[in-house]
Amino acid sequence: MATVTVTIDNRQIEVEQGITILEAAKKIGLKIPTLCHMREINEIGSCRICIVEVQGARTLQAACVTPVYDGMVVRTNTETVRQSRKMLLELILSTHPAECLTCLRNTNCELQTLAKSFGIDEIRFKRVTGKMVKEDSIDRSSPSLVRDPRKCVLCGRCVAVCEKVQGVKAIGSVNRGFDTVVAPPFDLELGDTNCVNCGQCALVCPTGAITEKDDTAEVWAALSDPTKHVVVQTAPAVRVAIAEEFGMEPGTLGTGKMVAALRILGFDKVFDTDFAADLTIMEEGNELLQRLESKQNLPLITSCSPGWIKYVEHFYPELISNLSTCKSPQQMLGALIKTYYAEKENIDPKDIVSVSIMPCTAKKFESARDEMNASGYQDVDYVLTTREFARMCKAAGIDWDNLPEEEFDTPLGISTGAGVIFGTTGGVMEAALRTAYELVTKEELDSLEFTAVRGLEGVKEAEIEMNSVKLKVAVVHSLKNAKIVMDKVKEGTADYAFIEVMACPGGCIGGGGQPIPTDLNVRMKRVAGIYQADEQLPIRKSHENPAIQALYEEYLGEPLSEKSHQLLHTEYVERDLFTNAPAKKEEKTAI
Repeated sequence: MATVTVTIDNRQIEVEQGITILEAAKKIGLKIPTLCHMREINEIGSCRICIVEVQGARTLQAACVTPVYDGMVVRTNTETVRQSRKMLLELILSTHPAECLTCLRNTNCELQTLAKSFGIDEIRFKRVTGKMVKEDSIDRSSPSLVRDPRKCVLCGRCVAVCEKVQGVKAIGSVNRGFDTVVAPPFDLELGDTNCVNCGQCALVCPTGAITEKDDTAEVWAALSDPTKHVVVQTAPAVRVAIAEEFGMEPGTLGTGKMVAALRILGFDKVFDTDFAADLTIMEEGNELLQRLESKQNLPLITSCSPGWIKYVEHFYPELISNLSTCKSPQQMLGALIKTYYAEKENIDPKDIVSVSIMPCTAKKFESARDEMNASGYQDVDYVLTTREFARMCKAAGIDWDNLPEEEFDTPLGISTGAGVIFGTTGGVMEAALRTAYELVTKEELDSLEFTAVRGLEGVKEAEIEMNSVKLKVAVVHSLKNAKIVMDKVKEGTADYAFIEVMACPGGCIGGGGQPIPTDLNVRMKRVAGIYQADEQLPIRKSHENPAIQALYEEYLGEPLSEKSHQLLHTEYVERDLFTNAPAKKEEKTAI
């Protein structure tokens, strides 16, 4: 690749031709401030916070969108640059509500951090807002997300990730000039759109303009109610992320401390969603074998990710029959808690409050779906994100560093390494293959690591041979990548037997409810933590989980039994392309 010589703040460097000033500055340890920039996703230079002086240019240039050229001379820290950036930031702040103390993003807000770094102690401009942003304009219609246009700085990050990473386009820029707002189309509220509730917008929002819907007050109330038996389950991706909220390195395994913290908060039982992940493998693995035998509704496509399910309901309703009928592990365990567990402990299910700790904002939507009541009650009453769980720990004064290591409660807390790896892209596929291979061949695997389905490539393919039959499988994460594969399935050009799809980049470790920031580096560290947890467990195959074996012997009978179908399987709803409403019959052929 051709190179050019550039001088930045009196330091001459040689860099690749065509990269931006922002990227070139990073190579010499200079961090130019940004607010709107996301590499390869949102490179629009709209906030102008990254402006620099370029010798020969008549105006200050946005470093994030200005390419370098040979002989370019750049100054990033002149008095003009500093004062201009400060003024731009004051102008942004002049339209922003001063609610830092009560904002969910307090102390973890990029706007707040910039204001501190620029030494802003007063704003010279009178606070004004466009006529389209009113003080009562907060949108709480979604079960997963809250949208507060008053706090929006029009950086465009949420719009870019929704369109370019997820391919949903549930929000966009509306109106022009001073009245521009980021909102759903057609004056809809977010809960009435085709939003899949993945929460990737909340992960990239630099302020508190989009956040998770906070359900901690309801959970505190349940914990304080002596008439309620409050049970909690924790997803695999939470254990490799929760420690970040207490200053530890991403990917740090916090399983034992997490369990201890939940007991301190007052939960009566602490169960592991990984148990239900093992159960999912038993049901879904047998479902795959059944479909291969009947040669119907292939390829089988995973159903663990509720954001992915809603995406299919909107964009590929004709392929709903290809989805596994298995509920997600969260919902499987929710159903068992209010049936199997309730019967074993002789507790009336109406007195059980079932809570889950998830990396995913879409799980809030999933738990509220009409069909998720196999127990006769709502199977999961409240879903808290990793961030909400951390806020509860801090409110309770929990000292994370000095927490003891504790174990999950039995029997719904016993799990395997196969259950743990559900937390990352490729994990469901790998867990399924570990079990399916041994069930079909009756032989023990020489190696449990299916490395072909690991990694953060957008689409991964592998071919597995079982009893001389070769199965082609695919693993996909992020919905824009899923579209590539689904279009092939729709056209009949895909020769896969089994497809795993996770809505979020990196899978659950990159879920919309995880600690902020969640960038590529953080995702990779969490993935490493997931595989570390897998390797440390004594049992690493779902079908060898003794608690799963006991569940079938005592209660379910066998995989895909009538009782299993009643409690652990579900069906999906064909939805309108643009709104959250069920599709009308006459519209089906037009979608």
